[in-house]
Order: sequence, then structure tokens, then C-alpha cells
Amino acid sequence: MKTPSLSEFRRIVVKVGSSLLVDRARGRLRHAWLAALAEDLAELRQRGADVLVVSSGAIALGRTVLNLPSGPLRLEESQAAAAVGQIALARNWAEALAAHGLTAGQILLTLADTEQRRRYLNARATLGRLLDLRAIPVINENDTVATTEIRYGDNDRLAARVATMAGADLLVLFSDIDGLYTAPPAKDPSARHIPVVERITPEIDAMAGGAASELSRGGMRTKIEAGKIAIAGGTHMLIADGRAKNPLASIAGGGRCTWFLTASTPATARKTWIAGTLEPRGTLHVDAGAARALRGGASLLPVGVARIEGEFARGDAVLIRDPDGQLLGRGLVAYDAGEAALVLGKASRDIETVLGYPGRAEMIHRDDMALGLG
Repeated sequence: MKTPSLSEFRRIVVKVGSSLLVDRARGRLRHAWLAALAEDLAELRQRGADVLVVSSGAIALGRTVLNLPSGPLRLEESQAAAAVGQIALARNWAEALAAHGLTAGQILLTLADTEQRRRYLNARATLGRLLDLRAIPVINENDTVATTEIRYGDNDRLAARVATMAGADLLVLFSDIDGLYTAPPAKDPSARHIPVVERITPEIDAMAGGAASELSRGGMRTKIEAGKIAIAGGTHMLIADGRAKNPLASIAGGGRCTWFLTASTPATARKTWIAGTLEPRGTLHVDAGAARALRGGASLLPVGVARIEGEFARGDAVLIRDPDGQLLGRGLVAYDAGEAALVLGKASRDIETVLGYPGRAEMIHRDDMALGLG
């Protein structure tokens, strides 16, 4: 495969680790570095790309404010540090982006928000709306409430989940190393840099090392795991050294990094998942007009649904059948069965009147639909 260029991508997730954002010795945020990165992000936005940021640093900042000792923290200490540090982290991101006329939106996620379909769809819709409104979502794990058993524990894998959730075509993982090597270069002088990974093989897996520092909970191992998630979701990924000023500009200028390539696209990967992985919980029977609209690439609106079968919840997979009973495809439904029964046949503008609260305009959004299965 040809090595891509940064300018090719339309939606980019940039993950920033604690060791880049926070001066380890002083426990303070590196304001000049953040300002330079914000300049890079503004450049991406100026050329029309959507940008999302996954940012570590809350615990690292909070432990300094609270005068917590160096070394591993107990769970309740980490949560307390996150509660204090997240305020500072969000404020600094908002100020750095505002200097370029950009609006930041804070999103805190837990593992369940990316693994449970109902919560996943809510988070996905929020991200999509923020991007539509030209804001830059700044995302972190919700360390204040997440416990050891229900957390990612590192933002590499969280960033990969966010990338697939948002339909990003590129994930950039900034680290303190310029990519993947055949062995940890600090320990093995003969280690060779690998510029492109076309497939994550057992040999690639074996090249991953351990964690980087006490401020960073990730290492090359978590980056390889993130690569597996991204590639399965149709997202390219790259690992690059983020310590230089304007690190994205450095990549665009040919700076050394490691590309992890996928042969798929986010849309194709998502539709494959919907088509072949999820067990359908019900059926939506649509009228002739809706069937034509769906074949033309439209979303399924409540007005086009003639009747429903089954007991399903929002986020479940359902079958879609035309008036003759032929299978058109399947999708992730935006309503519980009870709500769907109330709004079917109704115009989207009437949904709030029928339900008593605002609902989704679509019964199934086109991005959550896979057709042509019959």
C-alpha cells in the first residue's frame, strides 16, 4: 500500500499523552507546546478536516494541585486527582483553541459508553453534532467515576474507540517515540524503525514494549492494541513523536513515524459489522416510498414505517423489509419498540408532540444501516 499523506484525511482523531502535556518535574502543563499543537489543529480545520482530540493529563495535573506523592496512586487518589485536574485540563484546551477562533467541547467517557450500543449511539450522536457545529471535541476517560474493573486505563485504546465511533479515517497517537521499532531502541542499539505496518502480525505484536513513565499509563503494547481496533474499524493509524513543536506540521513535512494501514473505510467497516455481527431483535416493514428512498441512500424516517415486529430497544439491530416482505437490509434502530409503535407513520416534525419530548428525526440513520442483504 502507498503511504498516505496527512492532507488526504477528512476526519482526524489526535491523541495526546500525559507525558507530552505535563512537565513531569514540575507537574505543570506545557503551555507553549499546547499552543503550537493548537496551531496545527487550526491548520487542519482551515483546510476542511474535522478534528477530535483525546487528551490525557487530568490526573497528572490534579496530583500536583493536591500535593499527592510521586509513584502509583490508590484508586480513590486517582479519582480525586482527576476531579481537580480535569477542570484545569479543559480550561487550557479551551483557551488554546480559542486563540485560533475554535470552540472546544468537553466529553468524558467510560468503557461502557463505547461498548454498550445504546450509550454508544448517544455518544456517537453527540460527537457528530459537535462536529456539525464546527466544535472540536476534547475527550478523556471519566477517571473520576471509572473503576479498575470498568475502565480502559489508557487513552490509546480509548482514542481508537473514539475514532471508530466518530467514523474518523485517521488516528494519530502522539508519544515520546517516533514509531514502532523491531525492539525497544533504548535497550537495543540495533533496533530498526518500521515506517509502515500493513498488517498486525504476531511478529508485530512481539515488538511492543512496556509502559513509558509514571505519568503515562500506556506504552507500545497499548498502541498496538489501539491499532487493531482502528484497523478493524477502517481507520488508518500512525504513531509519531509528539515532543517537537508543531508535531502535526512535522508529520506533514515528512517527519518519521509509523503508519498502520487498513484496506477498509470507516463506513464499509461499520456496515459490515451491522450486516454480519449483530443479532436482529425485530423487523421494520416500510412502505414503497421509503423503500425507494432507502435504495437511493436516504435514512429511514418514521413516516415511512408501516408496521413493526418484535421487542427491541434503542440501538438494537432490526431487519428492514419492503411492502412485499423482501429483505432490504438491517440497521440500528433509534427507538424502543414502544416508542417506534407510537411514531411510525408520523412526520419527523410531529415526534415531539406524539412522545411529549424531542426524539430522533430518523428511525434508522443511513450511517447505521446496511442494505442489499436480500
